[in-house]
Amino acid sequence: MTFAELWAELLPVGRDEFTGGYRRYSWTTADAACRAWFARTATQLGLRTDCDRNGNLWAWWGRPGGMQAVVTGSHLDSVPDGGAYDGPLGVVSAFAAVSQLRSDGFRPARPIGVAAFTEEEGARFGVACLGSRLLTGAITPEAASALRDGDGVALADAMAAAGRDASGIGPDEDLLAGIGAFVELHIEQGKALADLGAVIGVADGIWPHGRWRFDFAGRADHAGTTRLADRQDPMLPYAATVLAARTSAERCGALATFAKVVAEPGAANAISSRVQAWLDARAPDEATLDLLVSQVSTAAAAAAGQHGVAVRQHRESVTPPVSFDRGLRDRLAAVLAAAGIAAPLVPTGAGHDAGVLAARIPAGMLFVRNPSGVSHSPAEHAEMADCETGVAALAAVLADLAAQ
Repeated sequence: MTFAELWAELLPVGRDEFTGGYRRYSWTTADAACRAWFARTATQLGLRTDCDRNGNLWAWWGRPGGMQAVVTGSHLDSVPDGGAYDGPLGVVSAFAAVSQLRSDGFRPARPIGVAAFTEEEGARFGVACLGSRLLTGAITPEAASALRDGDGVALADAMAAAGRDASGIGPDEDLLAGIGAFVELHIEQGKALADLGAVIGVADGIWPHGRWRFDFAGRADHAGTTRLADRQDPMLPYAATVLAARTSAERCGALATFAKVVAEPGAANAISSRVQAWLDARAPDEATLDLLVSQVSTAAAAAAGQHGVAVRQHRESVTPPVSFDRGLRDRLAAVLAAAGIAAPLVPTGAGHDAGVLAARIPAGMLFVRNPSGVSHSPAEHAEMADCETGVAALAAVLADLAAQ
């Protein structure tokens, strides 16, 4: 089974015909189709499939539990109208690499696993890398059970509707104990590799990052009859906070984005009673991240006070800086060099399941060149030849790690 064949099978699933982007949200019809593709592909490759109690998918070449397994993979869910490559590239490449190794007659001494983690993007329930966070204990079952989507549907109810029992969600120490190394292949979300003229990169680390929800509470009123001086319009301090976040990020050498906002009641001719907005903040180190969020919060409070509006801030998720296992990182680079693949070390500001797993097991990442650097967009792209080089690189890494 080649990369091109596998890619063509998955490509139509969850694509919106009008935007060209993907809407593969967890525990939906599109998600079910992705899961069916995963199971079908694994079966065709002779792999044993499993779904853990957190909803993460696994396909095994060999039986885990004896010698520590080598696992690769990524995720299949997307942001709203996201691109085709973010996540699925790693899963498709994992299956293609296994297929290549089988064709080459390779016999692993250690089990090899392919994983697809659930709700990596957090597009439905608001917490990124939810599946890997639950697996590792980075989020408690109680906190996860309290999550609701935009329609008020609880995580447990969404899982139940998809035929999964959520009563057992939480850390799985036995599963983690059986994994000796995790290597995630991902499209680069940026263009460092393109600027370096390299096809493949090895991740050096991940910036600390997180999401914060700001709730601005004002008073609903008529847009056509209420004097400006009499308004308690929460949209105004929200707008001021967006601008303050941009200014603070530039000053700190960090990144800050308000991209999701919900205004209530949402009528075009009414002043809003409430505005909810989500801040995505990322920085080179934790001190800078804390400073950035503090400055944004101070600006929000000041702007809210000027307009008679109340504001509350809630931290939804924070991921500390990740330094990938140095031994594994250097081994990846050495294996690729021996295979004739130049792979520079590159940092990233994007979060990944590998970053969550790195707190518990040796983990690393390979990046595939993104010519434009565009991601989380239908314009996201990787050349087929680069994707095939990614498969060759991943196959070489798996062969090296699973041979011992």
